[in-house]
Amino acid sequence: MDTMNVAIRPLCISDATRLHAVVRESLHTLVQWLPWATEAYDLAAAEGWIAHCAAARAADSEHHFGVFDADSDALLGGVGINHRIPAYRSANLGYWTTDAARGRGVAVEAARQAARFGFERLGLQRIAILIQPENRASLRVAIKLGAVCEGVARDAIVVRGRPHEALVHSLLPRDLGMGPARGDAADTAAPRTD
Repeated sequence: MDTMNVAIRPLCISDATRLHAVVRESLHTLVQWLPWATEAYDLAAAEGWIAHCAAARAADSEHHFGVFDADSDALLGGVGINHRIPAYRSANLGYWTTDAARGRGVAVEAARQAARFGFERLGLQRIAILIQPENRASLRVAIKLGAVCEGVARDAIVVRGRPHEALVHSLLPRDLGMGPARGDAADTAAPRTD
């Protein structure tokens, strides 16, 4: 099993054709876990997703990235920070890879880079990863990433119009060997008594 040199960056409209192609190539796997991966996925869907990502990034509400082989620039999947709750400095992390990239450390490294972005650039203190218990590949990624399993959330995610339970994993900056998120020192200071 060879590992790959992975880079993440925002998708641009010129990536739409590649995004459409890699999703279609891996659709039989993705369709099990991702609500947007359907037989109807076409070039317009890829273009629409890229436009959504740009608008969400501009609004600072979500930050999605394409996952690329840093050497060949091949598109290998996607990773993103979404469902942000600024008051709690928390968000969710999601990731997917093409069938060809599986088992090569791509998802783990892409998720690590996205999580570091969340902690360092967005000031998050907690990132959650929600995974269907049957999705063993995504569970392995969360474990290798150092995420801690907190329990089961009932009907937490919807795929194909049906609710599913999810194993909830969390990452804190220290799980990635980082210092506290911005503001942690003040948040953990002893309360004033005067």
